[in-house]
Amino acid sequence: MLGPTIDELVLADEPDRWSALGFTVSDRHLQLGAVRLEFTAPGRERVRGIVSWSLRGLTSTELDGLPTKPSERPLPAHAPEHPNGVLAIDHVVAITPAFDRSVGALRAAGLDLRRVREEPTPTGAPRQAFFRLGEEILELVAEPEEVIARAGGADRPARFWGLALGVSDLERTVELLGEHAGPIRAAVQPGRMIATVRRSAGVAIPLALMSIRERPAES
Repeated sequence: MLGPTIDELVLADEPDRWSALGFTVSDRHLQLGAVRLEFTAPGRERVRGIVSWSLRGLTSTELDGLPTKPSERPLPAHAPEHPNGVLAIDHVVAITPAFDRSVGALRAAGLDLRRVREEPTPTGAPRQAFFRLGEEILELVAEPEEVIARAGGADRPARFWGLALGVSDLERTVELLGEHAGPIRAAVQPGRMIATVRRSAGVAIPLALMSIRERPAES
């Protein structure tokens, strides 16, 4: 049985910045794989980034502060590869100051917890949880203790952070983005490579570009 899947992500950002990076944008939206990205103007408080998302197949929309709407829109056909080589969303990244609380809320809403990584990331996050959402992944990252203390404790909700995108040819995409792409390096995921999109690109969220997952060899 198919579990929850992502229908749409709403971003407070300027679509022209995404067009300039080689994404196909039409009428303030684009599609990455089977997921729709809708662009909305920043609000009165100039909030930028991932504003909310809609998911199919939830048992609850209470995702520990991640703004969530239910969706019954059918799963669409995959969009074609974008001119910059991006194929789809690999994973959505969210951050939480209360890791166990957030994991519990996401599981209660019907999200499929696949694994918990107990090793620190290169950026110092002590733990990560990975939830399967159809072909995409939600990566939930625990805030480091010093960040929690500096921000006033763990009573704050979870929040969206950024996206990692799968590309058909990472070297080609990095070359196309030129000065807006960082160097290619080994990803945390074994056998995969990653490069970040630099702030000079002007997009409202952190973006990473990843080589696509290798398909298992057929016997």
